[in-house]
Amino acid sequence: MGSATSSHNGHSKAMKQANKTDVAEEDDLLNEVDREQDIAQFPYVEFTGRDSITCPSCQGTGCIPTEQVNELVALIPYSDQRLQPQRTKLYVVLSVLLCLLICGLVLFFLFPRSIMVQDGGIKMVTVWFDKENKVVTIAMTSAMSIKNSNFYAISVTNLITQVQYMNTVIGTEQLTNVTLIPPLSDKMVNVTVKLELGGTLSYFYDFCTLTSVKVHNIVVFMRTSLKFSYIGHLSQSSLETYQYIDCGANSTIPRDHSIN
Repeated sequence: MGSATSSHNGHSKAMKQANKTDVAEEDDLLNEVDREQDIAQFPYVEFTGRDSITCPSCQGTGCIPTEQVNELVALIPYSDQRLQPQRTKLYVVLSVLLCLLICGLVLFFLFPRSIMVQDGGIKMVTVWFDKENKVVTIAMTSAMSIKNSNFYAISVTNLITQVQYMNTVIGTEQLTNVTLIPPLSDKMVNVTVKLELGGTLSYFYDFCTLTSVKVHNIVVFMRTSLKFSYIGHLSQSSLETYQYIDCGANSTIPRDHSIN
């Protein structure tokens, strides 16, 4: 009986210890569950060390080593505000319209326009007679008007004038770096060509010195070629006219002060 009672008491103590152990384990489990819930509700606070920096794209939810900043690719969440367009279409439309406006203005002001060349007539004629060789020498000064319709100055770099009687060339003149014409303006340019009527045209000596005739007009064909330079662009224009000149006497037409 004594032994039975002692064994019963030992079994009871073992049961009580087992129950205490189970209760302690259950308490630990409950405490861990409560701790996880508390952690889940507690906002994340990051404490970075010396060898790490705050992740630039995760808004404080992680950190990367400093030496790996240039080696890693940041993953930005789709819901990140930086990915949300903020008036992007408006800015794009305004930028396109501004570029079109600037291009239109540049084309309008820099687009090459035509250069008009018009005949200004004969301004002065000076005649010399070589009685021995029967040669008539004429210095003929003609004028031409050049109109610049561009928004920038143009330079007349070359001018060539050729005068013919019938199919015979009787005079040629070439000028370089003639003049500079300001924007949206016109300018008169004078050209003096020396003509010689002799050789096969020696009969002009008798006609031009004939005293019974007051006006000794002859008709000559005048062709002038001009070359222009502006903003790195080269262009060419020509003028062809028929001129009446008096080979019997000197003549001068009053010049306009605007003529160069």
